[in-house]
Amino acid sequence: MKSVIDILDLSTDEIEELISVACDIIENPDKYAEKCRRKKLATLFFEPSTRTRLSFEAAMYELGGNVIGFSAANNSSAAKGESVSDTVRTVSCYADIIAMRHPKEGAPMVASMAADIPIINAGDGGHNHPTQTLADLLTIFREKGSFENLTVGLCGDLKFGRTVHSLINALSRYSGIKFVLISPDELKLPDYVTNNVLIKKNIPYEVTTDLVGSIPELDILYMTRVQRERFFNEQDYIRLKDSYILTPDKLETAKKDLSIMHPLPRVNEISVAVDSDPRACYFKQVLNGKYIRMALILKLLGVE
Repeated sequence: MKSVIDILDLSTDEIEELISVACDIIENPDKYAEKCRRKKLATLFFEPSTRTRLSFEAAMYELGGNVIGFSAANNSSAAKGESVSDTVRTVSCYADIIAMRHPKEGAPMVASMAADIPIINAGDGGHNHPTQTLADLLTIFREKGSFENLTVGLCGDLKFGRTVHSLINALSRYSGIKFVLISPDELKLPDYVTNNVLIKKNIPYEVTTDLVGSIPELDILYMTRVQRERFFNEQDYIRLKDSYILTPDKLETAKKDLSIMHPLPRVNEISVAVDSDPRACYFKQVLNGKYIRMALILKLLGVE
């Protein structure tokens, strides 16, 4: 029994296998419609979510399975003080697999040590979000055909952005990758990611506050929102929240085949006027998230 807590829990071969299955699901949905019949997914969301939770639920229903769970900590016995370990040991009695989101870093790892069934980390604090990264990778593969020789711009909140940290870890295993890290000084990529991934693996990267000047060289622009819920000080949030706003005029110097990505939710960091640009991929990412989660559920349940 395997859990997926970090994107590095999956080898590059396993990721490519998941992408292959997801592409087959896209082509042949009927083939998969009963694959998880009589199986149950528990969605344990101790923190709010729209896309991730509904994507997991849609994935399980499309595989013919069922879903149980809760969408907020105050809807569960956590509100009475129950530990994460006790919650997952209890839920293990009712379900075959758990998708779990928690505001505390490391909570899904603790859960995986207590559970008798696979745990999928659906986001833990500012730490990791491996299934968003799988959705990102499927999107990149479908747009670019490869993970090699890409210049990837990551823009916005690189400090608390768990999707950014996971994506850097994932793409750092492929050759010819260069990162352009675009953020205000206060929201720079944490040193532990810079030192343990980029410097340690000798991956070229550039640190800048200039979005417009960076755009011409990018193959992928990954925008992120400044996350109000990660700030201790409301004034800091207000000062930084509009640091970068992508508008059509800023894309005039961009490559014709640039892929514009965003893990969503968006606040205002991408103008809605960009939505009609054929290079906008963020709603494709949402759909790809469902397909890759279907593939992951099948893999972790050992369904052929």
